[in-house]
Amino acid sequence: MKQDIYQKVTDKIIADLEQGELTWLKPWSAGNTDGRIVKPLRHNGVAYSGINVLMLWGAAMEAGFSSPTWMTFKQAKELGAHVRKGERGNSVVYANTITKTEEQDDGSEEERTIPFMKAYTVFNVEQIDGLPDHYYTKPEPVIDPAQRIKHADNFFAATGADIRHGGNRAYYGGGSDHVQMPHFECFRSPEAYYATLAHELTHWTKHKSRLDRDFGRKRWGDEGYTREELVAELGAAFLCADLALTPEPDANHAAYIDSWLAVLKNDKRAIFSAAAHAQKAADFLHGFSVAAQPEQGVAA
Repeated sequence: MKQDIYQKVTDKIIADLEQGELTWLKPWSAGNTDGRIVKPLRHNGVAYSGINVLMLWGAAMEAGFSSPTWMTFKQAKELGAHVRKGERGNSVVYANTITKTEEQDDGSEEERTIPFMKAYTVFNVEQIDGLPDHYYTKPEPVIDPAQRIKHADNFFAATGADIRHGGNRAYYGGGSDHVQMPHFECFRSPEAYYATLAHELTHWTKHKSRLDRDFGRKRWGDEGYTREELVAELGAAFLCADLALTPEPDANHAAYIDSWLAVLKNDKRAIFSAAAHAQKAADFLHGFSVAAQPEQGVAA
């Protein structure tokens, strides 16, 4: 790649953290997207995932875009539209693998899987003229407040996780494989409760019987612990966007910032890895709700 996209994204997140800001929570404080936080969308309405969510959330905030939809120069042209002269695009990344067959010293052939990543440029629809009208429709809140809590309750209940209430701490207990939460009424708002639960259930997905995620944690506060906390942070942010919930910084964030900074400064790929694990965890949790839906009848 012409530029080191790993370093560019990592530097941006480090800069936010050094200001005491969490990149993944900033969208909810931006006036241009107030009440309408959703995942960034491709031109066909499919949501971006992983690190691209953070990249495009940040780009939309900096530019003041309220539309969640992005597309390439070519896609805009195919729709009969054009990117306005002088507009600057934003990078997103595509990751995949290629399989290469290599001849060994003994004459045998061995296949090797090689990961690769490439960056490409997209523009927000607010930078593009001539698109069909529906691209310019401002998004409405996904769920109104009266429905939001029931919707969240149903989502978390569908996981079947052992969620217990009591005490004054929220945590995932790996040995007993349960999520411990303070009572609902202990939180400042219903959304604060669900955002915290999303964080802890992201931890819950790391169990060997689920996603078997292990960063080599040996003790509280070490690098493995820090990396897992970063995954839970991003997983909760992704889930909150999907469920139209507003996450809030909790008391632990200030304590975590220094340790997150240390990991990110030491490994420019760390935030990409964390975002990928977080997306996998969020998708895993969504899978329970899909499985719980009754099968639809087929019309004759």
